[in-house]
Amino acid sequence: MSNITPARAASLASMRAVETGDKAAWLALFAPDACIEDPVGVSALDPAGEGHRGLDAIAAFWDANIGPNTLKFDIGRSHVAGDEVANVGTITTTLPDGSQAAVTGVFTYRVDAEGRLVSLRAFWNMDEDMEFTASEAG
Repeated sequence: MSNITPARAASLASMRAVETGDKAAWLALFAPDACIEDPVGVSALDPAGEGHRGLDAIAAFWDANIGPNTLKFDIGRSHVAGDEVANVGTITTTLPDGSQAAVTGVFTYRVDAEGRLVSLRAFWNMDEDMEFTASEAG
């Protein structure tokens, strides 16, 4: 991935922080009024479909969805446009019981003038885009 713009750099830093389980580094990437929509729209992760806005809500999103799990990103394509980047790929989540869920989608990151994330949006559908693999231990 060439052309390391502020948006691409923020997306790479976000993925790295998630993969290494570094909540503090991840939260430091966001502007105070940032919003995460993962996935975009109404889902079990966001019943109101309004996203998780502000650092407290983003920290709570980490605690509920990222922190207990191990995530791995496999980005096949990345497209920069202005202050945004859209990464196309698969995120594989390993749950505490060893089972896995893989989601293929489009993951967009938008930054402000200081390079802080103001928007992280994940375009995928829980019913259509998620594949589960049971734990071999269970």
